[in-house]
Amino acid sequence: MGKPETPRRLPANEAQAVAKSLRISPQKLNLVAGLIRGKKVDQALAELEFSRKRIAGDVRKCVMSAVANAENNHNLDVNELVVSEAYVGKNLVIKRFHARGRGRGAPILKPFSQLTVVVRQVEEEKAEKKSKKSAGKAKAAAAKSKEA
Repeated sequence: MGKPETPRRLPANEAQAVAKSLRISPQKLNLVAGLIRGKKVDQALAELEFSRKRIAGDVRKCVMSAVANAENNHNLDVNELVVSEAYVGKNLVIKRFHARGRGRGAPILKPFSQLTVVVRQVEEEKAEKKSKKSAGKAKAAAAKSKEA
């Protein structure tokens, strides 16, 4: 008799991937993660493909890994996936010293980060209804501004 199976932390329509020990500061990595939050997977991958940031390639690999996890492990449809979460955490910091004038030293911190990407399967009908509602609200706001 073994130990009981641990329950899934994510709902059935989500999958995640974690990229650990990325050699970049969390603040810089969060800028790239902000580019893909809330976007469809194919749009997020295109955004990362043409980004000029050095770390965009590693972020792209992590998104592709999350998509592969969703497809192979959880039987989700790849065409309906959206990057629901992309968050950054701290990892270790390597400390070095740089020689300065008059016998002094200055610390150099080399931070590492980790990235967690969660993809969610969203039915296109729900997404279309939301976009129609927001478009209707925009039209109503435009009409009110013309009247005023």
